[in-house]
Amino acid sequence: MSGLYPWQQSLWHQLQGYIQQQRIPQGLLLTGYAGQGKRQLAEHYAAALICEQPDANSFACGHCSACHLFQAKTHPDFLLVEPDEAGKAIGIDKIRQLTVKLALKPQFEQYRVVIFDPADALNNASANGFLKCLEEPTERTCFILIAEQANKLPATIRSRCQKIHCAVPDKQQALAWLATQGVKQNAETLLQMAQGSPLLALQYQQQGAIELRQRYFQQWLHIAEGKAHWLEVAEQWQKTEPLETTVLLTWLSSWLVDLIKLAQAAAVNELLNPDLASDLQGLLAKLNLKALYAYYDKVLISRAQLSTQLNKQLLIESLLIDWSQLSQS
Repeated sequence: MSGLYPWQQSLWHQLQGYIQQQRIPQGLLLTGYAGQGKRQLAEHYAAALICEQPDANSFACGHCSACHLFQAKTHPDFLLVEPDEAGKAIGIDKIRQLTVKLALKPQFEQYRVVIFDPADALNNASANGFLKCLEEPTERTCFILIAEQANKLPATIRSRCQKIHCAVPDKQQALAWLATQGVKQNAETLLQMAQGSPLLALQYQQQGAIELRQRYFQQWLHIAEGKAHWLEVAEQWQKTEPLETTVLLTWLSSWLVDLIKLAQAAAVNELLNPDLASDLQGLLAKLNLKALYAYYDKVLISRAQLSTQLNKQLLIESLLIDWSQLSQS
C-alpha cells in the first residue's frame, strides 16, 4: 500500500474505515514501541483528511492544492505540536499558542489536523490545557496523539481518544523488510535489540550499535567483576562515548531481564540478548536474586523519569554505584 510499511496495512484499514464511514474521531491515540513508523502512519492519515480528492483507498491524491501545501509543510490546517528539544516536555506555552489557532475556523473545506508527537511529553499543566481542547471541540478538527507510554497521559485524555495499538510486526515480516533495506548480517540480533521494531533495528545497523552495545556490556560486566570502577565507566559513558540515555537504559533493563530469566532456568532462545547468554550466566552466580529485582525496579523508575529535569549524568552514576554494590553483596 502506497507509502506505508508492510506491517501497517491492517492499521490503515481501520483508519480507512473512519474516513469512508465519515466517522472521524475527535481524538486518535496511536501507541506502541518506537521504531514502527507511528509518525509516518499519522501523517498519512492527516494527509488523507486534508486532501481534496482522496483515492479509492482513502490515500491523499498528492496532486491537489491541499496536498501540495501539506507536502511543503505549509498547509495552514496542519499543526504539529512537539517539544523544542528531543526528550524535553511539551510546555503550557505550546498549548496556549495552539488554543489561539484553534479559535479560528479551518481555512480549507476539509479537516484541520493536529499531531502531538510525542503526546506523552505533555506535562501536567499542558495536559490540563489540552484537555479543554478535547472537551470543547472546534469545527472539523482532529487530534492525533502519538505515544510510546500512553499511561503517562491523564485518563481523562485517554478516555476521549479512539485508541489504535501499533503492535510489533511478525518476526519474519520484519526480517524480510530489513533484507530489502540491505540488512542481512546480524539482522535477528538487531531486531532483538530493537524489541522487534524494524525501523529502530535499521537505525541500530546504521549506527554500528551491535559493537557499541557489546562495548557497554563489557564495561558493565567489568564493574560486577571488580575489573573497572563505576566512576570511570560513568565518565566514559557520559563523555567519551555518549549514547542516548533512553537507549542505554533500554539495553541495561534488557540485560537485567535476561539475568532474571536465566535465574528461572529460561532457554537461551527466550532471552532478549541470546548472544550475551554465556556472560550473563557466569554473572548470575555472583548476584542475589531479590536484590536484582529491586535494582531492576530502580532502572525502570529511572527510565520513566527521563522526560523530567533530572541530571542524567547523576542518574547514570547512581545506577552504576548501586550495580557495583549489588555485585559485591
